[in-house]
Amino acid sequence: MSDPYSQPNREWWAQRWIDVLESFGWVRRLARARTYAREGNVLNIDFKGSKVAARVQGTAPEPYKVSLSLDPFGDDQWGYVIESMAQQAIFSAKLLAGEMPQNIEEVFTANGLSLFPFTKFDIHSKCSCPDPANPCKHIGAVYYLLGDRFSEDPFVLFQLRGRTKAQIIEALRQIRSAGSEDNGADTTHDERSAPQFTEERQSPETIPLSIDRFWHYTEQLESSLVVIAPPPTSETVLDVLGSVPLRVESIAEAAIAQTDAQAVTDYLKIVYQAASQQAILAAMRTEGAT
Repeated sequence: MSDPYSQPNREWWAQRWIDVLESFGWVRRLARARTYAREGNVLNIDFKGSKVAARVQGTAPEPYKVSLSLDPFGDDQWGYVIESMAQQAIFSAKLLAGEMPQNIEEVFTANGLSLFPFTKFDIHSKCSCPDPANPCKHIGAVYYLLGDRFSEDPFVLFQLRGRTKAQIIEALRQIRSAGSEDNGADTTHDERSAPQFTEERQSPETIPLSIDRFWHYTEQLESSLVVIAPPPTSETVLDVLGSVPLRVESIAEAAIAQTDAQAVTDYLKIVYQAASQQAILAAMRTEGAT
């Protein structure tokens, strides 16, 4: 049976959480905790503000109660972090799409903070079981299940630091909206009267059709109406099409062709990822014509 907590295709932020915990030297304790998590001994995980409350079934008839929390950041600290996020469009785009930006930790580090626990003393946990060790296997099982929650919703990690998904998205939108208003206030009279669309613009019926301008739209979209959602699965068109077929003349060339095909596929994945990020950035752009 494969171990779901050592899978290479896990989201990086969920795997980072597991790697950080395992770096604290709790190897033997966490080995048993992984078994508990994998076998479903964690009955439920609930969030009470920035704190986690869970019930874990152990050897006793009654489940043990586990509580866990990280030190939440203050209002000023979160203000600096969110402002830093808003200054980089890729962060806003990915977070609003439900994805954790790859270098998001740099935003926190630049503001003197650490998103993930820096030491084992940054994690505050307690269990009702008689085991004096901390973490016990029940607390450790909750650690691993939290990684699964992070995979489903990266904003859970932010919640442990004191901000919910709704609070972060609303703060990002307010900063973006304020920036758009400031840019509009700085527009000169000449720019406002530029000939792209004026009061005397033609009606749709009188505008001649042109294939070259079919996708061209010069008016700015209302940003509140634009919703960016992640794809329902991580599968891309490259996964659907499968490996790239290369023609071979002999059996001896088959191995070489297979290596070449994999190289082409890897390159196309890089191109696909770059194109996807550019598409998100284009969709999130609030300045100028869309």
